[in-house]
Amino acid sequence: MTDATRTAGARGPASAASVDPRTSVAARRAQRRRRELLRRWGWGVPLWLLALLFLLPFAWMISTSLKPDVDAFTVPMRWIPRDVRWENYLEVLFGEGSILPAFGNSVLVALLRVAGELTTATLAGYAFARLRFRGRGPVFIAYLATSLIPAQLLLVPRFVYFQKLGLYDSLWALILPGMFTVLGTFLMRQFFIAQPGEFAEAARIDGANEWQIFRRIYLPTAMPMISALAILTFVWSWNDFETPLVFLSTPESFTLPLALTSFTDETGAMAPGVSMAAAVISILPILVVFLIFQRRFVQAMTESALK
Repeated sequence: MTDATRTAGARGPASAASVDPRTSVAARRAQRRRRELLRRWGWGVPLWLLALLFLLPFAWMISTSLKPDVDAFTVPMRWIPRDVRWENYLEVLFGEGSILPAFGNSVLVALLRVAGELTTATLAGYAFARLRFRGRGPVFIAYLATSLIPAQLLLVPRFVYFQKLGLYDSLWALILPGMFTVLGTFLMRQFFIAQPGEFAEAARIDGANEWQIFRRIYLPTAMPMISALAILTFVWSWNDFETPLVFLSTPESFTLPLALTSFTDETGAMAPGVSMAAAVISILPILVVFLIFQRRFVQAMTESALK
């Protein structure tokens, strides 16, 4: 054996022992970070592409709202208008067929429906979940069974009923039925059932009545679900077209979905520029409401999925 071989053999174990353990730990951390980065990009890129695909109709709507009518359906399409026409928005807001009265009607109907829905759904949901009374189960099943009836079958009886009450062609014909929904009661009942009952029992021992237990213990914990229900109710009311079409007849009482159908050109066809401008304006309140309550909405949906 040569001197060089003996020297290399002598240095081998020393070199292996001299490897810093922190180097291997850092290498493993770097490898985990690379895997995490690849995983995020692997999920993130397809989701971003899918989001952009869903946003294309909204981009087309905004682009069309800023074009003259003659350029709305040109092929190939120009996403950025050559002649930006802000007059479409001015006509929609302050022109002869302004949507501002209909906008105000929609806001009033939506707010009252949301307030009524949250009040009735939380109280009824708590009663079905936490109060003990005879026939609670059958009554709740019967209430759920009403959701099996198609809403279209109820339009004629409701029309006759509201006409006899003198509420036809008034906003109350839209507000009152929207204050009571089976889905809202069901969601709140399921939420209250999932909550622990120990705090309520302790409060009863301390002398609290049922209203105090509901208001001070269960209602604060239900805020995420209440926010989610408020968003759903607002969107349903804001986008409702069928019910106003049946119960409203005068333009002064129209809500926004009905008012959007009134923008036509001199030939009676839809005027794409002003129609899309009105549609853009009609979407803004929904975006504002969702942006305000989105955190609670996501929290409520996550908690419901986990439970």
